[in-house]
Amino acid sequence: MLTLALETSCDETAAAVLRGGREALSNVISSQADIHRAYGGVVPEIASRHHLEQINYVTDMALEEAGVGLGDVGLIGVTQGPGLVGALLVGLATAKAFALALDKPIVGVNHIHAHLCANYIEHPDLEPPFMGLIVSGGHTNILKVLGRNRWEILGRTRDDAAGEAFDKVARTLGLEYPGGPAIDRLAREGDPTAVGFKRALMEKGNLDFSFSGLKTGVLNYINTSRQAGRDFNRADVAAGFQEAVVDVIRAKAMWAMESLGEKRLALAGGVASNSRLRAALEEDCRERGFELYAPSPALCTDNAAMVGAAAYYKYMEFGGDGLELDACPNLSI
Repeated sequence: MLTLALETSCDETAAAVLRGGREALSNVISSQADIHRAYGGVVPEIASRHHLEQINYVTDMALEEAGVGLGDVGLIGVTQGPGLVGALLVGLATAKAFALALDKPIVGVNHIHAHLCANYIEHPDLEPPFMGLIVSGGHTNILKVLGRNRWEILGRTRDDAAGEAFDKVARTLGLEYPGGPAIDRLAREGDPTAVGFKRALMEKGNLDFSFSGLKTGVLNYINTSRQAGRDFNRADVAAGFQEAVVDVIRAKAMWAMESLGEKRLALAGGVASNSRLRAALEEDCRERGFELYAPSPALCTDNAAMVGAAAYYKYMEFGGDGLELDACPNLSI
C-alpha cells in the first residue's frame, strides 16, 4: 500500500509517500525558519498562510520524487494534533479533499507518536516492545512502547519541554531562531562546567521532567550579571544550560531502562538531533549494553514520512477515520 502523508502541525509544510510502514519513497519539507526568524519564534497566522501557499507544491513534489501519481495512493495520512490549530486545519482540509476525490481512507495521526515512528523507517529491525524517549519543542516523554499503537507513559513534562527551554534561553542569549541548533553550535565553544545550573526532579525513580526552573536560572544569571556590570561568556552559559538539560534526560532514560529491564531505547523528536544529547545517550547505552536507535536529523525534525509510518500502522490495526476528522491542537499522546 502507498500512503500519501501530510504534516502541517507547526512551521514545516511537508508531504511524503511511503510504501508500507517503513519505506519512504519521498519526504519533502518546506521550512519556514527563515520567515519566523525575524520574529524570534513561530507566528501562528503567518505559519498558516505559508502552509496554504506550500501544501499543494510539496504534495506534487513528493509524488514526483516517488515516481507515482495520485491514483496510485491507497491511504491518506495527516497530522491531527497536537500543534497550532490554524496550521493543522490546512493539512486536514487538504487530506480530506484528497480522500474524498480519490475515495480512499484517511487516518489522523498523533504528531508525537509520529516522531517515535520515524525510527521504523530507518531501523528495519526495531519492533516493540522497547523504551521510547521523545524530546521535542513541546514535549519530553518517556514511554514504554508495548505495540505499534500501544504505549504506557512513564514520565512527561510538567512545565516547559526541553525544546521550549532551548528556544527561550537562545532568545535571551541573542541567538537566532530556531534556538536549539543555535545553542548546540555555541555550546561547542564553551565550558559546560564554568556555570552551574540546577537539575530539577532528580530524585531517583522520578521520571517526570521540569525545565522551567532551569530556564529561569539561566535568565536570572544573565540579568544579574548585566545589572552588576559583569561580563559573562555566552558560550559557557549555553554549554552549562545544555549540559543540565542533557544530564536530566540521560539520567531518567537510564533509570527507566534499568528499572523495567529494557534493552532497547528509541530516541525521537526535534531535540533528538542535538549532538550532545545523542553523544551522551550513546555513551550511556554502550556502557550498559543497551541498543540506542535514533533517526537521522532529517527525520528528527517535523516531517511527513514519520506521519506516513504512523498512519499506515494505525490503519492496519484500526482502519480509517471518517471525514469528520478534526484538528486537536492539545491532543495528548
